[in-house]
Amino acid sequence: MNPAYSVIFFTTASGAGYGLLIGLSIFGPMGLAPTNREFGLVGFGLALSLVSAGLLSSTFHLGHPERAWRAVSQWRSSWLSREGVLALATYAPAGALAVGWVLLETARGLFILAALLTILGALATVWCTGMIYGSLRTIRAWNQSLVAPLYVLLGLATGMVLLQGLARVMGGAQGLFAWIALGLLAASYAAKRAYWRSIDGAEPQHTVGAATGLGRFGAVRPLDPPHTQPNFVMREMGYRVARKHALKLRRAVDGALFAVPALGMLASIGLDSAFGTAASGLAIASAAIGVAVERWLFFAEARHVVMLYYGAERV
Repeated sequence: MNPAYSVIFFTTASGAGYGLLIGLSIFGPMGLAPTNREFGLVGFGLALSLVSAGLLSSTFHLGHPERAWRAVSQWRSSWLSREGVLALATYAPAGALAVGWVLLETARGLFILAALLTILGALATVWCTGMIYGSLRTIRAWNQSLVAPLYVLLGLATGMVLLQGLARVMGGAQGLFAWIALGLLAASYAAKRAYWRSIDGAEPQHTVGAATGLGRFGAVRPLDPPHTQPNFVMREMGYRVARKHALKLRRAVDGALFAVPALGMLASIGLDSAFGTAASGLAIASAAIGVAVERWLFFAEARHVVMLYYGAERV
């Protein structure tokens, strides 16, 4: 599939934003994140900005962005609609929690309910984002049980890396946040490696013979290409990344998304003052680059069954 940069930004930015929202909603009521006005402004401002920017960028991939509001009408059958409904619904409890944090400097009392609803809404929204792709049986690399959990794990991991950075600058349970981020990075790494093994080891399920219904007569191959020059379907659905380049990019993901942020989290625990803060900042920057590469590769390695009609023998 041709990676769309607006969708890459949407899934990575909103995932990190929701991960940060979940972290604030858990640790604020527990008293492990400072519920002062400054921390609330920066934390919720960053989280909601990432979520909103991501959601807005997703409309740029549409032919008619002004009609994006119609996406929420099909929530009974569409994961995309469910994602839209849940994303909009999550703004209400998140906004209420932010108001209590910033104006009243508290996350206790009734604001605990807002925090719980924010956690559930954010988790459900990111899960729906993953299921938009995981539910597509026409794309073998996406129709995997690990896709939606990976979206959630990576959102939580990048969000916790952000929360640790905020805690380094503004106070909070820095050590705890860093260790949780390390655990989430390790879980995300294990899940991502399992996902790559799954798509590498699975046999192609669809053939030209099955697609045309002529397989019962023997081997089937097209005599002529369906078009004399590339069309929209071939550009969007037939994008391919060379195997050697994919392996290099996977190693880049291992380093930028997992190894460097993990080392940054460890350094932010063990180093004092500016050095620990710098390590945390490096972890944030590296994780942002790494998750963007991971998401680009997620799209680039996927092949749609429609390519059976454009020369592919198996998908």
